[in-house]
Amino acid sequence: MTSYTYVEKEYARTRAFASIWRDHIDDVFADVAGYYDRANVFATLGLLNPLRRRFISTVETRRGEKVLDVCAGTNVIGIDLLKREPSLEAHAIDSSRAMQEVGAASAREQGLHIRSHIGDVHRLPFPDNHFDLVTLQYATRHLRVMEVVSEIHRVLKPGGRFYHCDMARPANKLIEEAYCLYLTACVHVISRAFSSGAAARRCQRYFVDAIRLFYSTEEFSRLLSELGFSRVVGKSVLLGTVAFHKARKA
Repeated sequence: MTSYTYVEKEYARTRAFASIWRDHIDDVFADVAGYYDRANVFATLGLLNPLRRRFISTVETRRGEKVLDVCAGTNVIGIDLLKREPSLEAHAIDSSRAMQEVGAASAREQGLHIRSHIGDVHRLPFPDNHFDLVTLQYATRHLRVMEVVSEIHRVLKPGGRFYHCDMARPANKLIEEAYCLYLTACVHVISRAFSSGAAARRCQRYFVDAIRLFYSTEEFSRLLSELGFSRVVGKSVLLGTVAFHKARKA
């Protein structure tokens, strides 16, 4: 993809999902906050925690660094990083106050402190060149990607590291179709098993469509390079249904 093609793709994603992102997605996460982590373990057939540990193992940390987790949700990444390196200054930002309330409680229960910020991740409320390390996991497909990645690049210090993990669109069309069929069934089962509210039920189709219009691992790697990151490494996991990325700000 060229820069022009990425702009076109982002336009298509925004046109398809703008009303959901604007009017419904916060209600969805407020609805699911209390069972979000358990539902994801269920949906991934128990693979979520091993995948998270695998992702965390790729994240390089140093004593005293300033870390930001974007779309931090229930703070699982910040908690894992603090357990490994307690000297970190950990920050979390998310648009969902309900998710961050769950995450803050979880951190407190484990004797950890994460500085919580509620706000729009497309306009990060931090100065330029502020963080040594930024993470973003399992949320990118709900965002205007070019805006968020550009903001992450802005707030990173020169030489700062960005680590990304999310569900991806498999490059293989047969795998993509099988994956979307699985997701369609999965969201219906989860909705019933966890007695999801109206907001989550209303967006069941969206969670599948968001994958169809998202990026493959390789496409996201090229996007990071287009937006100024260097030393970009992308890794496909589980037949391309999950993507890990790491990159640096030059």
